Amino acid sequence: MDDAHTGPIDFTRRLRSRVPEYLIILALVACSLVAVMVTVGIVFSLVFESIRFFTIVPVTDFLFGLEWSPQTAIRDDQVGAAGSFGAVPLITGTLLISAIAMAVATPLGLASAVYLAEYADKRTRDTIKPILEILAGIPTVVYGFFAALMIAPYIRLTGTSLGLEVASESALAAGLAMGVMIVPLVSSLSDDAINAVPQSLRDASLGLGATRAETVRRVVLPAATPGISGSLLLAASAAIGETMIVVMAAGLAANLTGNPLDAVTTITAQIVALLTGDQEFDSAKTLSAFALGLLLFFVTLLLNVAALKIVKHYREQYD
Repeated sequence: MDDAHTGPIDFTRRLRSRVPEYLIILALVACSLVAVMVTVGIVFSLVFESIRFFTIVPVTDFLFGLEWSPQTAIRDDQVGAAGSFGAVPLITGTLLISAIAMAVATPLGLASAVYLAEYADKRTRDTIKPILEILAGIPTVVYGFFAALMIAPYIRLTGTSLGLEVASESALAAGLAMGVMIVPLVSSLSDDAINAVPQSLRDASLGLGATRAETVRRVVLPAATPGISGSLLLAASAAIGETMIVVMAAGLAANLTGNPLDAVTTITAQIVALLTGDQEFDSAKTLSAFALGLLLFFVTLLLNVAALKIVKHYREQYD
């Protein structure tokens, strides 16, 4: 019995004597620095190439220009050699599609999270939650095919029957498919936030005579606000960074419009289009992809910082 109890302890002592603790700490620090250095390298490459682009195109023209037409000519004597690099149509299209996606994912994700956390029994939860998670494992190109072959034609036929002019590729089709795609993200993170609320708060509310619905609405959801807000902002970041659904369902037309029935494009879709095929990395057309990438990086960074600020501001400390 004594040997059985002292065996693991002796092994730990021998291992500690052979491998100094500072070496383990150095290995852990090195692993942590890999992620930091990769991020720094990505940001440095984006900034370096963006500076080259802004030496050709002014920053103000890029950020506030209302026309995006990066089809520059090969020779200086050709028409269109200057090009147009106004990013406002891309920003508008990105926000439009993301807003539609969040309008779909927010009610569906929150409703499913509340049901699974507060109303469903264990058997139902163990059945429905894996089915919801399957949506997160479907490749985005499949959502793109579904949006292009099913959602977009249905929207076009419905709009035509109502006398509306609907493009064959529309922001609404891409937004609906993207909303379904990010439902599991909102549902899973919101479910975790709701389950983190102490049961004592529910019991106290029910003990005071509140119904279960009133408890959920007035006690559980306010207490879970930090986690829910963070999940929504992370879902918005995922929607902004989506590419394949936009390319296949919304098209590549850089239209400055707020009509969800029109064809639009996003920042990520244009990055793909600009860097596809043989390109010269000295041209403004190719360098504009790095400027768009830097803009997208700052947008998602601001969303993540806002999510952390909201969680920190509304965080409740429970005993």
